[in-house]
Amino acid sequence: PGLSYTWIFNDDTLDLQEDGRRFVSQETGNLYLAKVEPWDVGNYTCVVTNTEAQQSARGPPTPLTLRSDGVMGEYEPKIEVRFPETTYAAKGSSVRLECFALGK
Repeated sequence: PGLSYTWIFNDDTLDLQEDGRRFVSQETGNLYLAKVEPWDVGNYTCVVTNTEAQQSARGPPTPLTLRSDGVMGEYEPKIEVRFPETTYAAKGSSVRLECFALGK
């Protein structure tokens, strides 16, 4: 609680509101790309912010490169669900549950 995750791509903050291919899990901080394009090549850096302490930490850059051999990694299709066993919400409030598909 109190943590938020932001990703930086080549020194620019990723605007994920406008991007339907990329998703950041606010549960884990992981960045997911639905389909990698040539313009996605570059360095990705995660910034974790503790909103209660008003402090941020920046991780090391992780480079994304394209394989020149044309071979794709193999991922079996699966649905990632990390719902808590029980979720409580007050009437009229909003609840966010993350569920997304992985695969090829």
